[in-house]
Amino acid sequence: MASSDADKGSERFEKDLAAVKNDIATLTERISEALNAFSGEAGKQARRGYRQARRNIDAAISDAQDRGNAALEAAHDAASSLEETLEDAIQQRPIAAVALAVGLGFLIGVTWRR
Repeated sequence: MASSDADKGSERFEKDLAAVKNDIATLTERISEALNAFSGEAGKQARRGYRQARRNIDAAISDAQDRGNAALEAAHDAASSLEETLEDAIQQRPIAAVALAVGLGFLIGVTWRR
C-alpha cells in the first residue's frame, strides 16, 4: 500500500509539474505576443516621430534658405546703392574723389609697413 500511495503521489506530482509547464508555456506565449504587439506599436510611433522630425528639419532648412536668400538680396541691394552713391560722388567731385583715393592709399601703405 505504501508503494501505491507513493505511485499516486508521484503521478500527481508529474501531473502538477506538467500543468505548471503548460502554464509557463502559455504565459511565455502571451508575453511574447504582448511584446510583439508593443514593439509593433513602438515601431509605428518611432516612424511617426521620424517623419515629424524630418518635416521639421525640412521646414527649418527651407526657412534658413529663405532667410539666406533675403540676406543675399539685401547685401546685393546695399552694394548696388553704394556703387551708385560712389559713382554720383565721383562725377560731381572728381578731384576730391581722386584726393580721397590717394589719401586712403597712403594710410593703407603706412599701416601695412608697420
